[in-house]
Amino acid sequence: MSYELKSAGALSGGTCCYAGSRLPVRGPRRDLTTPYIAFLGGTEVFGRFVKTPFSDVTESLLQFPCVNLAGVNAGLDAFMTDEALLKVAGEAEVAVVQLLGAQNISNRYYRVHPRRNDRFLQAHPALMQLYPEVDYTEFHFNKHLLTTLQALSEERFAILQDHLQETWLSRMQQVIEALQGHVVMLWITYDLVGNAVFGHEPVLVDRAMVKSLESQTMGLLEVDVATAGQVDDFEGMAMGELDFPAAQHMLGPREHERIGCLLAETLHRFAKRS
Repeated sequence: MSYELKSAGALSGGTCCYAGSRLPVRGPRRDLTTPYIAFLGGTEVFGRFVKTPFSDVTESLLQFPCVNLAGVNAGLDAFMTDEALLKVAGEAEVAVVQLLGAQNISNRYYRVHPRRNDRFLQAHPALMQLYPEVDYTEFHFNKHLLTTLQALSEERFAILQDHLQETWLSRMQQVIEALQGHVVMLWITYDLVGNAVFGHEPVLVDRAMVKSLESQTMGLLEVDVATAGQVDDFEGMAMGELDFPAAQHMLGPREHERIGCLLAETLHRFAKRS
């Protein structure tokens, strides 16, 4: 194993913002005056700790600009509430949209951070009524909250889960409509070792949900992957000494290479169209 001892922020290009958006996305800033393919997603698409994220691999293979609009810990809300970034994605030849977890969206039960959507901000009255015994000041992350709630009551959690999945579908439909259906959905799936409750990413997203959206888009690419820690895929990653525990749960360079190749095959017709 080898990796460079530097922070994720030291990756070539760092982060940047586009067109008035407040969401820091993968840099360097790209020219948007010529045709391009846009990539919307979270940490996996951003390529945390990885020098060459799969959007760059796809660009190299297609010889067609691919603009990475992904943010670390971004969920659906980060894009749905960001008109500037949606406009950038909407002007692309096609937008690759990662299917993100249903736990990281604001809903009638709780509110998440507008950009770092994995962060829990506030419980709404509906959740306090459903789980009156819980002290919500103890939670900072959505997964911790939901894991606790499920352990307290499977029956009550089923009500919350149904609502989160319905909200996810509605939010995805809004994104697809905002992009006028010029969307290829990217379904990156992997196991979360050591998490017995939410053991699979994306959390609370099942095949029936994805299939119900497929006809509204230009395609779907499903890729089952392994994290860097599961397959010792750290070679060439850029991280600080304290970043290693987090890096184990990221996608490594080999997986980014593989996803980039698969996407190039899927997106070939869109690059040729121009």
